[in-house]
Amino acid sequence: MEFKNIQYVIDNGIITVTINRPKALNALNPETIHELGQCVGMIESNTDIKVVIITGGGTKSFVAGADIVAMSTMNPIEGRTFGILAQDVFTRIENLPQPVIAAINGYALGGGCELACACDFRYAADTAKFGQPEVGLGVTPGFGGTQRLPRVVGRGYGKELIYTGQMIDAQEAYRIGLVNKVVPQEQLMEEVMKTAKVIASKGTVAVNLSKAAINRGINCDVITGIAYEAEVFGLCFATEDQKEGMQAFVEKRKAVFKGK
Repeated sequence: MEFKNIQYVIDNGIITVTINRPKALNALNPETIHELGQCVGMIESNTDIKVVIITGGGTKSFVAGADIVAMSTMNPIEGRTFGILAQDVFTRIENLPQPVIAAINGYALGGGCELACACDFRYAADTAKFGQPEVGLGVTPGFGGTQRLPRVVGRGYGKELIYTGQMIDAQEAYRIGLVNKVVPQEQLMEEVMKTAKVIASKGTVAVNLSKAAINRGINCDVITGIAYEAEVFGLCFATEDQKEGMQAFVEKRKAVFKGK
């Protein structure tokens, strides 16, 4: 599958998806979001993919936001349709069975910060910048930012970032829990790939079900959440991975998982 604004590489069960509009700082126009949705569809149906990495092309920007030039002439119906399009794609990313890591190599503003928050966790280059500047343009965040950002960093920090529209650097993003790790820019992809390989080496079914349980539990009460956890925990005992993982432990050897 070939795209105009999206590139991807699959290597040993790890797919790296790159938003590639460097001249526009990888801003998200409708065409790019449509392509990202098609790429997500390919990942959804490929059981050989164990981990997803999302990053931006070039060295300046992860995703600098939605394409303001494209938005500037939209009417209310078009604006709502654009927001729903992006929300749908980002929700599909959030709900991919595979873990998704955001490798934030530069500006993650507006839609870029919202895309990062739809990922499972985030590593940032020391040059990265974050923010939800939409109120300075007379609009609210529209790609899920009012919902996901406060869930990631807490209500207070989320509201402060959205109400002020201020930009923060990578170290501040780390301090408030928006990113898990900050590394020199030239080491970012190496560090992300190192973590992706660790995840890919584990029991694929167990990792995917753990993600499903976490996502389900965050959006419900704890009793409902742990009830779902009991179901997926039990389901694991029907897999070859469970038998291999526990047998390898007993035999004091490294497990070789097949994702079955």
